[in-house]
Amino acid sequence: MNKVIPLHRLVGNGPNPRTEWVVQSDFDGTISLHDVTDSLLQRFGRPGWQALEEAWEAGAIGSRECLTQQIALLDMDTTELDSHLDHVAIDPHFVNFVHMAQRQGVDVQVISDGLDYAIRRTLQTHGLGDLSVVANRLVSTGPRSWKLETPHTHAACPRASGNCKCERLREQKAMHGKVLYIGDGSSDFCVSAKADYVLAKDRLQVHCQQHGIPHATFGDFFDASVHLMMLITSNPRTKLA
Repeated sequence: MNKVIPLHRLVGNGPNPRTEWVVQSDFDGTISLHDVTDSLLQRFGRPGWQALEEAWEAGAIGSRECLTQQIALLDMDTTELDSHLDHVAIDPHFVNFVHMAQRQGVDVQVISDGLDYAIRRTLQTHGLGDLSVVANRLVSTGPRSWKLETPHTHAACPRASGNCKCERLREQKAMHGKVLYIGDGSSDFCVSAKADYVLAKDRLQVHCQQHGIPHATFGDFFDASVHLMMLITSNPRTKLA
């Protein structure tokens, strides 16, 4: 997609009333350039986390069980954790995407089956510390030990996830009306079929194509900004500046 569109063409000249759209975005591999949880396990995980990953990929265990056991294998202190997270790279256009969406009256929510602390620390580094985040809870249990808490799980979740993204989407549809979902991987497969529209890349793009799910391909959050504005302007109930 051509990326020479001036930013003011996307954001208009002033704030707009709230729309019926809300944005929910995955974090790992979508907002962040790489999976942050995987990077922590690769650097600080004790032996055994790879076998758990393989069991999850084979469908032998759910993502909640996999991640719970993997987090228990992390060997790091808080200083090491923060130092690692402070170097996490995110999509260079995400900050502008959030500001543009908010300017148009569209809420942006990060929905992840990853780690809340890691996400919030990373977003804070980029000036987005107030952004809404719903994810699993990383809890310190000692100087170098950790556990996972899953306050957003759901008994009927078909993926047995720590954070049921389908439930989070249902909640937002009830509040706003329409959900634009943005994602990249297998944790987004189920929820993508329930969203009003999907921006997809990588494995999620293939999944949407194979299952006839309405979507558009995006490369980065500049593309996402263009697609979001197209959705808003196609809604006759929304008055843009």
